[in-house]
Amino acid sequence: MTVRGNIVGIDSPEALERALRTAYYLADEGLATAAYLGLALGKPLLLEGAPGVGKTEAAKAIAAVLGRRLIRLQCYEGIDASAALYEWNYPRQMLAIRQAGEESIDIYGETFLIERPMLAALRAPDSTVLLIDEIDRADQEFEAFLLEFLSDFQISIPERGTVRAAERPVVVLTSNRTRDLHEALRRRCVYHWIDYPTAEREARIVMMRASSVAESTARAVVAAVGKLRREPLSKAPGIAEAVDWAEAATLLHARGARWPDAFKRSIGVALKDEEDLTFISGRLDALIAEAAA
Repeated sequence: MTVRGNIVGIDSPEALERALRTAYYLADEGLATAAYLGLALGKPLLLEGAPGVGKTEAAKAIAAVLGRRLIRLQCYEGIDASAALYEWNYPRQMLAIRQAGEESIDIYGETFLIERPMLAALRAPDSTVLLIDEIDRADQEFEAFLLEFLSDFQISIPERGTVRAAERPVVVLTSNRTRDLHEALRRRCVYHWIDYPTAEREARIVMMRASSVAESTARAVVAAVGKLRREPLSKAPGIAEAVDWAEAATLLHARGARWPDAFKRSIGVALKDEEDLTFISGRLDALIAEAAA
């Protein structure tokens, strides 16, 4: 195993934490350490946590810090190798065959290859970060298919041979933990669980990402969001929703809405499910008033 203690000038978890901050991502010590070790050891970084805690944003921030292009593979039930690796452009092949007539033609040339995210990352490991997002949505068969890729960083194209990465690509996997991932997959990764940030950290995140939100507004939104997350909602508001709520309430206030009415009128950017809104409607005034106090 080749250990790279210094990656584009980042030689410690603390240095990575500072670099991520310049990419508008506040990482705690645990995440900064896991991400640094993943980069230094050349291992994929597996981030688990509830929806909305910032897993995907962490991958985007890492790509920004490294100055690389982020390639995203969004997983879903039924995803297969062709969606992740490559496909042949059959219409173009057929057209080329007709145009060639009696002449010989290689229908498995580069011209006819449609590159998908994993192949793209293998071919450009020094300029990309591969995000395999929400791996828990994929079938277990696809998860098993990933094992070879994450071990050897190579794939086999029967018509063209084996494609191996010149260096180990940077790979980030995320999971909402809707199901358990296979132990073999976990063994290949550096693991980190991302929890919701503390109220203090989340208020700093809101103020950093929102364009013009006062500190008092950010703290009130964070307090309200924290209360909402303790309710049995179908979709608890994440960090992005907290930022949007603070922005929306600030905008309504600037247009004449009074506090805390601005929070109530903009609740639709925090809760986006009719049943959740109905469930909380009877206590929303008290919840917001308590958070804004």
